[in-house]
Amino acid sequence: MSGTKKIFIVTGEHSGDFHASFIVKELRKINPDIRIEAIGGENLKNEGIKLFCDHSKMAVVGLDALKSLFSHIKLGKNLVNYLKNEYKPDIVLLIDYGGFNLRIAKELKKRGIEVFYYISPQVWATRKGRINIIKKYISKIMLILPFEEGIYKEKGVNAQYVGHPLISQLPARFEREEFIKKNNLDPHKKIVGIFPGSRKMEINYLLPIFLEAAHKINSHSRKVQFCIAQAPNLQDKVLEKHIKDFVIMNDLEIKILKNQNHGLLANSDAAIAASGTITLEAALYNTPIVISYKGPYIAYLVYLLIRYIRFAALPNIIAGKEVVKEFIQHRAKPGLIANEILALLHNEGKRNEMIREMGKIREKLGDKIASKEVAQIINRHLSEKCTEAALS
Repeated sequence: MSGTKKIFIVTGEHSGDFHASFIVKELRKINPDIRIEAIGGENLKNEGIKLFCDHSKMAVVGLDALKSLFSHIKLGKNLVNYLKNEYKPDIVLLIDYGGFNLRIAKELKKRGIEVFYYISPQVWATRKGRINIIKKYISKIMLILPFEEGIYKEKGVNAQYVGHPLISQLPARFEREEFIKKNNLDPHKKIVGIFPGSRKMEINYLLPIFLEAAHKINSHSRKVQFCIAQAPNLQDKVLEKHIKDFVIMNDLEIKILKNQNHGLLANSDAAIAASGTITLEAALYNTPIVISYKGPYIAYLVYLLIRYIRFAALPNIIAGKEVVKEFIQHRAKPGLIANEILALLHNEGKRNEMIREMGKIREKLGDKIASKEVAQIINRHLSEKCTEAALS
């Protein structure tokens, strides 16, 4: 490939920055001379990438939504000017973060800058109109869920399934004995992992329900122990305000495990979780799980109006049927959750059926290493551009 090629990556939050760092590693293996800059965070910084700005600027914590919007607009303008007039990349790679990234794609396209996209906005869940925006402004979209490819191709979008990043990035199974010893757990009791989410609103709505469910499980079976996963961004007090009095009043022992989400998920005999990527992680670890979600009723009504699919949990969406029980909004009741967990712990047939279905989901995802696929697609495209330029 003649001449140094330049790529700019835009991420909006920690997960995008994490996925981007794997792509950077793969790109450098293929083309060590490639030049990369980004909006990112610690993971890209650790790869030695020059950051236009840290993506913490993408969300202005503590300020109102209007100020946050103005901050986005200002950042967007500065970024577009920098890319057009100074950096002049061969490709801009947008990762996830649809609200900001799709607006940026439009401005870049106007200025003749080619845009690729990795990790599609979930148009199949709510805003299908975004497919037309993607078709208009994105040269290629690289997808992480197998069923997405058909949705995009049907609309004439240049789309390709590249595998799910969890296939290669999810930490390997954790040694159970070591995990139990490290966290001073009882080796003779079953572990129920509780994953109430990473946002304050999720915690406030869901944790009281999950704690009550744990109390109900405990009253039926004393051979169960409970661990709550504390997300890295959550302050202790956010969880403690719900847990401290509850455990004393109900004679319930619950351990809080910090920064051990994957270890806890892999070693749980069953898990209760807020809806999110964790449901797919559970499927890949073969951990039986129940998902729940609750929020303000107005937000739920809006969701009902704009959704296109029946399910909330990724394993169910991929399977096209209910593999994992979903207790959403008015069904987010401690009794329902407790009964399902007890069945998954003690009903061997039910438990094995869920694990069997989880295995099928893993098969559907395939064995592609997403970061490698993305790097190869980008490098191939840059090579073709080079060839075209040489011939013209």
